[in-house]
Amino acid sequence: MYKKMTPTLDGDLSEAPDEGWWASVLADEEVYSSKEVPSKHGGQPKPKEVDWESIKQLYDQDGIVSLQVLNFNRGGLLVEGDGLQGFVPISHLVDMPTGLDEGQKQAILAGYVGRELNLKVIEYEPEQERVVFSERAALAGQGRRKYLFSSLKPGDTVVGTVTNVTDFGVFVDLGGLEGLIHVSELSWGRVQHPSDIAKVGEDVTAQVLQISEENARVALSLKRLVPNPWESLPQNHKSGDVVPAEITSIARFGIFARLEEGVEGLIHVSSMNLQPPYTLISDEFYPGQKIRVRILQIDAEKRRLGLSLVSYD
Repeated sequence: MYKKMTPTLDGDLSEAPDEGWWASVLADEEVYSSKEVPSKHGGQPKPKEVDWESIKQLYDQDGIVSLQVLNFNRGGLLVEGDGLQGFVPISHLVDMPTGLDEGQKQAILAGYVGRELNLKVIEYEPEQERVVFSERAALAGQGRRKYLFSSLKPGDTVVGTVTNVTDFGVFVDLGGLEGLIHVSELSWGRVQHPSDIAKVGEDVTAQVLQISEENARVALSLKRLVPNPWESLPQNHKSGDVVPAEITSIARFGIFARLEEGVEGLIHVSSMNLQPPYTLISDEFYPGQKIRVRILQIDAEKRRLGLSLVSYD
């Protein structure tokens, strides 16, 4: 099983227990297994011998192959041809629109059956009998991945297209090579969910953190393109200052509010002095609401900001 590289707060990457890179590539899509995808004629497809040497050669050479679509499931397409068999995730199809409901997706996927697609191998794992292909990567042309790995270096600024948004990050197509912006690298502030920061299909500018050609991984960052507000916060503010803020989210124990600098702090429910008939925080407050807060404590090293409520609309 592949190991996933997880960004630390200082931007370095360290090996972490595998949280399922396959799950992150496929997001909520179903991971293909020849035993899990029913035949279009009903029942289970007969397992076929996979030419792993050809798959390895295709991957190493960053080559393009034409395969036929045999079937589909909720997450993408089952493709096959001359000793090759694998899965194309829905996020790696070029002509798949965004914002579709499940029924619309299934109708479009069904229309692929019988077609031939130009594809590249982007992941393969013989031990798990898994091969993942990408039409989007093939669109960039043969050898593009190898060129990007040879030319990219940490610190570079790149522009790419968001292909997938998961609970733990955002995947970005760099033109034949996919990079991951881990949730911790999306913003200097707290991120409730990556979908609040990026949407599938939009272009984003990011900084390269680390490159691993061996594992075909490129770690990216959005927040590194702007100054770290935690570094200047202690110089700009002190305990007791009253400043404007905006509520970003509501929790059972309080509300989170963002200062103009972009950092977020917690206003604990005990400091709100809510009066009847308001029994719940959500009865009185909502995300986007403008408020004024008093800074209680700044811990830039741990990136913690304590606030109290002064006034609100």
